Amino acid sequence: MTSRLRTVLPCLLLCALPLRAAEEASASDTVIESQALDSQSTDTQTLSVFTGNVTVTGNAIRITCDRLDVVSLRSGDKLDTLGKQDRFKSLIATGRVRIVQGDREATCERAEVLPGEDRITLSGRPMVVDHGNNSTATGEPLILYRGDRRVRGSNVRITLPPLKDLGFDKNQPPPAPPAEPAAKQP
Repeated sequence: MTSRLRTVLPCLLLCALPLRAAEEASASDTVIESQALDSQSTDTQTLSVFTGNVTVTGNAIRITCDRLDVVSLRSGDKLDTLGKQDRFKSLIATGRVRIVQGDREATCERAEVLPGEDRITLSGRPMVVDHGNNSTATGEPLILYRGDRRVRGSNVRITLPPLKDLGFDKNQPPPAPPAEPAAKQP
């Protein structure tokens, strides 16, 4: 039986996740659970690779994926095994990625989180669903921006709720355009 590793990395996604501004939630620890962990440090950074049923929870967000590569910047005593993890350079989630926060959900094969740039780039058949307004966005790639309800992408398809019925009878011919005003005589 595979044992599950439980690693706590404080405030991992507080500044990293663009799906909803973290101001709405109090800062709390981020918990990463996986079947395996391989972590290696240099004097300046730590690369942690989580594999197998990876789950990240914290600040009202949940991420699941097959693999998560986390690059964090180190400070403090360089001789410490892990050192103090101050800031996160990048998080790359791959394989059946699902990100849920509030009324929004994103799925894809790869999510690249760049906290310094306040954005996440989704690729590999990405889809963003906003259950609050019943909309869906797909494209390749989709780029989400932290703190905004902003999405950019290429080859995008947006599905929105139906337009309101404007009351026209579909069995009647369309109304004639308004007549041009007559020219004034001098």
